[in-house]
Amino acid sequence: MPNENAASPESHDLVISRLLKAPRAKVWRAWSDPQLLKEWWCPKPWTTEVRTFDMRPGGGFHTFMQGPDGGTSDNPGCFLEIVPMEKIVATWALVAGYRPGTPWMSMTAVITMADEGDGTRYTALVMHPDEATCRQHEEMGFYEGWGTAIAQLDEFAQRLK
Repeated sequence: MPNENAASPESHDLVISRLLKAPRAKVWRAWSDPQLLKEWWCPKPWTTEVRTFDMRPGGGFHTFMQGPDGGTSDNPGCFLEIVPMEKIVATWALVAGYRPGTPWMSMTAVITMADEGDGTRYTALVMHPDEATCRQHEEMGFYEGWGTAIAQLDEFAQRLK
């Protein structure tokens, strides 16, 4: 029997969508090349080290971010689905080979990219295991942090040759 008090899955999700000026091919390139990803991945002045980047289902996706004050964020994860130029699904609940991980915050992100006018509609749907984790992520500054990274992605992708 279903639990009527259980929150709907949508209450566990955070969504951010932006129209980027950069064309989709450049946005995809900035996302799919680890040497480029590290240039925009986290809000500056934080920096990103890409420790593992095997962009295929089950492939490892591990970033390590460091702030100017010495703060760090270690994020080992795994790619779940890749549709070139359209969709990236990654989780921080699993690591390479779909092995269970021990994330500081369990989440799965579904990133989609679509042509819109001369630019790219970029949408990130971030799913959490429960409403409390979702609210914690939101309160930590999800919209500001992910929004800043997306703006950095757009600026960076526009400059790509």
